[in-house]
Amino acid sequence: MTEPAETLRRTFGEIDIYLFDQLHRGRIAEGMRVLDAGCGEGRNLVYLLGRGFDVWGVDADPAAVETVRRLASSMHADAETRFRVGSVEAMPFADASFEVVISSAVLHFAADEAQWNAMVREMWRVLAPGGLLFARLATNIGHESRVRPLGNRRFIMPDGDERFLVDEPFIVAAVQRLGGTLVDPLKTSVVQGKRSMMTWVMRKP
Repeated sequence: MTEPAETLRRTFGEIDIYLFDQLHRGRIAEGMRVLDAGCGEGRNLVYLLGRGFDVWGVDADPAAVETVRRLASSMHADAETRFRVGSVEAMPFADASFEVVISSAVLHFAADEAQWNAMVREMWRVLAPGGLLFARLATNIGHESRVRPLGNRRFIMPDGDERFLVDEPFIVAAVQRLGGTLVDPLKTSVVQGKRSMMTWVMRKP
């Protein structure tokens, strides 16, 4: 690995390139209170922690939460409080307490539509008025004829993974139910013969 690549990795970690785009465009700015809902081991948080963002997280995997606590411990003495073990559909945070909520590769693990809606409602609950919801999630767009339906909006994708898949009408209906506003048009990246991933960015009124 070249030295410039190593420097970039130390600075940005494994950040989702589409989340980086929101940073680049100034929609997620230093000083904001940010929640990573389904944070895993914190791959999207390296830059945010390093730049002094007020970062919090929740994940159902205790081992992953312990890893992100260690990552954050040099910046936050209260890392154990900031990063909690719990489910996205029942998070231990107050209403309207975050300016940004990140959901990166989480929603497509929903067992069914009821759980998917519960996760989205909960993220919306903790998002402050005027706040930004950033989500990356699997979709059937671009692979409509190559996914195998299992019921409850779950499909086998071309790469063999089983996921809860959304499409444009499904997301548009969710935006309307919540009363949100799309910040960008829905965007989908198609990985040939494997999967499609949608970027959904919405602001709370």
